[in-house]
Amino acid sequence: MSGRGAAAGWRRAGVAVLLATAGGAIAQTPLERGSYLVNAVMACDGCHTPRGPGGVFVMEKRFSGGMQTWDTPAYLVKGSNITPDRDSGLGAWSDAEIKRALTEGTHRLGRPISPQMPFAFYKILTPRDLDATVAYLRSVAPVVNAVQAPVYKAAMRVDLVPDAVKPFTEDALRDPVKRGFYLATIAHCMLCHSRRPDGMQDYQNSWGKGGFVFVEPWGSAVAPNITSHPKSGLGAWTDTEIKRALTHGVSRDGRAFKPPMARQNYFSRMTEEDLNAIVAWIRTLPPIE
Repeated sequence: MSGRGAAAGWRRAGVAVLLATAGGAIAQTPLERGSYLVNAVMACDGCHTPRGPGGVFVMEKRFSGGMQTWDTPAYLVKGSNITPDRDSGLGAWSDAEIKRALTEGTHRLGRPISPQMPFAFYKILTPRDLDATVAYLRSVAPVVNAVQAPVYKAAMRVDLVPDAVKPFTEDALRDPVKRGFYLATIAHCMLCHSRRPDGMQDYQNSWGKGGFVFVEPWGSAVAPNITSHPKSGLGAWTDTEIKRALTHGVSRDGRAFKPPMARQNYFSRMTEEDLNAIVAWIRTLPPIE
């Protein structure tokens, strides 16, 4: 798929986001809110949308899965088809079954879903946002694509995210720091930034410390420290520099981020209020060297 085609796909996918954000404080429909969450925050394409040459998303097959593969000691899984196709996607699933998969990591057939799908981070979704996410998934184009079934080799470890084990309230979202924590959680930031060099999650001692090295065909990248430490983390960064990193995918010195953090296609769609909330939350992270 050409760069122009990918850009057109993103524009089509972003129409509802623009509608959802243009009105500021006006009420959003569930579909508009779901579009904003999926297209600006949760970055679902990363696992569920096939990629063409150069890693460009094939938007005509958006959310049909099948390409990305994770082979670990505990499981071998591929990104699943989450389009409304009845046979190979979620078309035959009930809303309750989709919500259970999102927040509990349980397949409609009762089997566990691997933590590659960050359901531990989605437990925090407010009831309204969970409904909205399902509404948006129902609205995307169905794509026929039967994905290889997962293979589970051993018991899977699931680490619960501190202060995110139950749904947030709408009231809590009015507080900028809590709102920032909420958004960063459903964007599963700490899935990478609290992973130790050995690959294990450590939300007690490595909260935001980073250090894990991603090794992929494109090369390698280290998850950086995003705590408030003035030298090892983001303590010396300005608010503008942090927001630029999120929305443009570049470090404060202008270097482009590598694929794990190249999420500007999503975060650039976030409202200024939500970006400010994320920065406010980042400022509260205890400094870890």
